[in-house]
Parts: sequence; C-alpha cells; structure tokens
Amino acid sequence: MIKNSLLGALSMAFALLTLSCTATEQVQSPDTSQSVENQGKQVTELERPLPYPVDIPDAYLQAVENGTRTLDGLPGENYWQNYASYNLSAEIDPETHTLYGESSVQYFNHSPDELQVIVVELAQNLHKAGTPKKETTEITGGKNLNRVAVNGTDLDTITMFQRWAQNASGYMIEGTRLYIFPDEPLASGESIDLAFEWSFEVPQAGASGRMGRNRDNLYFIAYWYPQVAVYDDVYGWMDDPFVGNAEFYHGFADYELTVTMPREWIVMGTGEFLNPEETLSEETLQRYEQAGSSDEIVTVADFHELSTATRQGNDKLSWKFSADKIRDVAFSATLESRWDATRTPVGDLDGDGQTDYSRINTFFRELAPLWEEQAEYAQHSIKFLSEYTSLPYPWAHMTSVEGAGIIGGGMEFPMMTVIGDYNNAGAVRLYGVTAHELAHMWFPMILSTNERRYTWIDEGYTTFHTNEANKDYYGDRFDNNDIFGGYLQIAGSDLEGEMMRWSDFHYPGPAYGVASYPKPASVLAALRGVLGEDLFLEAHHELIERWKYKHPYPWDIFNTIEDVSGRDLSWFWRAWYYETWTLDQAVTDVTAGGNTYTIAIEDLGNVPMPVYFKVTLQNGEELMETIDVDHWLEGNRTKHIQIETGSPIIRVEIDPENHFPDVNTGNNVWKASE
Repeated sequence: MIKNSLLGALSMAFALLTLSCTATEQVQSPDTSQSVENQGKQVTELERPLPYPVDIPDAYLQAVENGTRTLDGLPGENYWQNYASYNLSAEIDPETHTLYGESSVQYFNHSPDELQVIVVELAQNLHKAGTPKKETTEITGGKNLNRVAVNGTDLDTITMFQRWAQNASGYMIEGTRLYIFPDEPLASGESIDLAFEWSFEVPQAGASGRMGRNRDNLYFIAYWYPQVAVYDDVYGWMDDPFVGNAEFYHGFADYELTVTMPREWIVMGTGEFLNPEETLSEETLQRYEQAGSSDEIVTVADFHELSTATRQGNDKLSWKFSADKIRDVAFSATLESRWDATRTPVGDLDGDGQTDYSRINTFFRELAPLWEEQAEYAQHSIKFLSEYTSLPYPWAHMTSVEGAGIIGGGMEFPMMTVIGDYNNAGAVRLYGVTAHELAHMWFPMILSTNERRYTWIDEGYTTFHTNEANKDYYGDRFDNNDIFGGYLQIAGSDLEGEMMRWSDFHYPGPAYGVASYPKPASVLAALRGVLGEDLFLEAHHELIERWKYKHPYPWDIFNTIEDVSGRDLSWFWRAWYYETWTLDQAVTDVTAGGNTYTIAIEDLGNVPMPVYFKVTLQNGEELMETIDVDHWLEGNRTKHIQIETGSPIIRVEIDPENHFPDVNTGNNVWKASE
C-alpha cells in the first residue's frame, strides 16, 4: 500500500526518479597496545562497533525443532498451514450505504494442536467508537454482527468470567477481534463450520483509506467480512489488533463470492468472473470477450454507454466470482466509471510450453483523465513482474479501480487494487503506484507475510520491485537513488526506527514509513551489490519458489539467501535490519611516492560493507578495486591501498555504480589538484 500520509515522506524517493599496473594493500594499525579476540584472530583494540549475532525468537527456534522450519531457509518436512473455504454474499443499499453480508466458512485444522478458541478478524470495528486507533478515523458504528454460528448452532455472547469460570461456549468481541469458543475444541485434522450474518455502514475512507465510497458512484469494498485469523507454526493465533496503521496477515483459502447491486452498477471482484452472460448486456459482453484475447486496449463500456452496459429486465443483478488459494477478497461497484480491458502475457503457467495471459481491467471516472493510459501501465507491470520474479502472475485478472476521495495513493488485494486519480502527481507517478500495487500480488498475496509485525517484508520487496519496473518502463530516468532518497532523508537520525521493530510500535512521524518502504528497498539494492546481480536473482527467485503460498518470517528470508549464496551474511542482517547504523565510506587521501600511490579509504559509518572503488589514471585507464567487508569486521576504520603505475592517478571514486545508500556521497570522490 502507498498511503496519503506516506506520500510526502517518500516523494524524494520517487521524484529522483596500455600501462602495467599492480595493487598492494596496507592496513593502518590503531595507535594502541590493547588487544581483543575477534573472529578467531588476535587484533588490536576495535575502532568500531561490530555486528553481533542476529536475534532469533525462541518461538521460531521451536518451529525449527518441530520440523516445520529449517535453518537452511526451506520449509520443514512437517510444515503445515490451516486452511478455509468461504462462501460469501454481499448486497449494498446505495441509499443508506449499508452493506449486508452473509457467509459460511469451513475451517480446517491442519496443525498438530487442539484449538480451544477460533480467532476471527472484524476489521470494520476500527470504525467503532472506543476501539483503539493510531489515527483519526471515521466513526460509523463498526460491524453489526447479527449471527455467529458453529456447526449449525447459533452462539450467544459471553463474558470472560463465564468462559473461564464456567467453561461456557459462545463468543466475545474485543475491538477488531472476535473470539469464538465452541462446545468442543477443534481437534487436529478436523474441521469446523462457521456462519455469520452482519451489516455495516460503508465509510467514506475506511480502514485508513483502504476501502470505502465516493461521489455516490463508487464503492470499493475490502476488510468487510469476518475472516478467520492466521494460526501458524511459529506464534499460533495472530490476534494483534488492527489499529489502522500496519496491515494484515491472512491465511490462504478458497472463496465463492456473490455481490448483489442495483442493475445499473458494474461489479468486479477477486476471482474468476463466473457469470458475465447473466450480468452484461449483449454488446458489453461481446467487448468483454474480445478484450480477453486482445493485446490492444478495448473500451468495454464508455462513459455514455454505462446506463445500458448491464443486462436489462431486473431491478438487481447478482455478480459471481470464484477463487482458490488466495488470502483475501475485495470487490468494486461502479456507476459512472469507464471500463477498459485488455490482456497481458504472464509466461507459461501450466508448463505446456505456451504463453499464458491474464485479463487487465481498468475502471475510472471522467475526472481522472490520466487513467486513459492506466491499462497499459498495468499490462507492462504484470508482464515485467512475472518475468523479474520468475513466477508468472497466476490469476484470471488484475483489476485497477480509480478511487479518488477514498485514497490518494493505492491499496492492494488479490486481483484488485484501488488507486487515487493522480491528477496532480502526474503520469509517471501513476505508473509507479500501479506497478507498486500490482507488485503486491507477489508480496504479500503469494508470499503471505505478517504485515502487522514485519511490514518491511511486503512493502520493502514491493518498493524494490516497483523501482525495477520503473527502470524497465522509463529507462535511465530511474536508478537506485529513487529508493535511496526516501531512506537517506532521516538515516541515522533520531527519527529513524529499526526495520525489525514491530510495525505498530514505531515512533510517530516518518519512522514507520521509512522502515517499511524505502529503507528495506535500499537494503535489497545493497544486497544485490554485495552478491552481484546473478547470485542475487538466484537467491531472490529461490526465496519466492520456496515460500510461495506459505508464510515466511524474516529468518526464513535470511536463511534462504545465505543457503543459496553460500555466505554468512549475519553481519549484513544485524547492521541493516536490527540497527539504525549508517554507511559512510570515504576517500580521505591519495599520496604519491614515485610511481607508488597510496589511497586511504575510511569507513566513517557503522554499517560494514565492501568498498568498490574506481581509480582513473591520467592516460584514461580505469582500475576497479575492492576492499572486502572482512577488513571492517576485524574492527578497522581505515584501509590503505597501494597502486604502482606509470601514469598519475587523477580521480578515485567509491561505489561508482551506486550500489549502496551512503549517507554522505560528498566524500566518495577524490580528484587531483589541477
């Protein structure tokens, strides 16, 4: 997601948008006689803090002991996930903006544990008075829960005293959490049937701008149904409350969705669209089918055609969708939005050697003229990201809905995204937010991470992928500075928070946004600089392959990258993810003694990284030199490099390819005096 509150903090991140030579090395020793033991060597007193071992929670280590996770980064042979099957129905009354919902859920306990309680998320209760919130939120009353049933039997509300003193069955609501206590625990290997009926007033900008309504002609509905929380092999039930900031952690499930609206409204939702012939007019249906096999953009229903775009003869229409193995469901209902559609290649999904395609749908209103190009942006984004991740986009469609008045940035759901009009930000930014929200189809829609605690995983990988898509679409207009900039604005200051800090516990201000978006993206670019492009992509693809349709935690990511690269990167994880240390590499001096030149490189920051520097000679020859990170891990601050050359050195530049987010690039270059 890109929220309105983050746009300012991230604006910088997105706006920047034949002589024989030999080299020898000499280390400058500290002026001290005291010594310490470091990495098996006797060295002089450390001049710098060193990365100490990464903290791994006991709960994760217990999962390794249980065989559900491994220290190699692979899912263990005992890995399991609970699963669910939902049948959802929704109807909206546009006069009162009230959504009425019903659902039946079959929940499967694949864990080895007996479950005494079932935890369900009620995200709409963020809009209930008295529910804890991290920001000002519209009060609509939250969710009116009219029925909760287990295995066909309706339950009543109970108090904590009734539960613990009398072992009563029933349910309790605490903020955005519903706790269901069935008559009998849910045994391992068994399932339970749940049923719900509810209603709520659709807020204008609900769930902190992630869903809502606007201008009486648009609904974008998400976080709208009682959703069983994740019970995983590391922490058990995920019952952290939703307070409007950090997002969600969802399990995978199968969904059947039916949305009923007055006839004039056009509906699109997560899943395969099952009944276009029952809901679309004959002409609209013909264009819809044409768009499914067209590489060109087809206007399925233009502004002046919307009143007759749906099937006539009924006051209401029911739109049906179906999806398997996804983590959430959202839908849109539009009254005055143009519908553009096309297809885009995603790769070979089924292994038959043929290119497969997914539909691209775009809905936008007349006051959003930049959106006339948005279908092309979505086409490119899905195609590029399928190639870059080496995992073809797996679903029937990707739909973008212009939602000015609900959101200024964008918000993602499986197969659906809502994005602002971007009239003021411009077309380049509209492409960028499109690529960003669509990149979320991989993180966290396929690699389903715990966003409420580790937002940096899904937002960081997505911001990194967005920048790669920008580079591909716009060429040299974008480079690593477009992600470095947002991080470097507060790097090392009191405003910064550690990336591994649980997301809702960052200090107010830019700490959460920077730790979630540009810093982790910058660190991924730095990791690519350490490993090299090929090895980085090999590890990146393997991570996605191992953990697709599963729940990776940070240590699964770290372990996988180390396993694929064959390198101990604990220093990298500690320095970048657990600390707010900064990188500041400097060329501090170049001296000459005959044909021997001595280059002094200092590491002024606390993040240890290899130093890549280019030496330019007067005759035009260029030399690339490297200082291995191990030198800094031995506690040193300075390295002297000696180069013998018959042509004078006229320039030394650290990190000429801009791999690393250095807080002071002004000391990265030395030039000979003229």
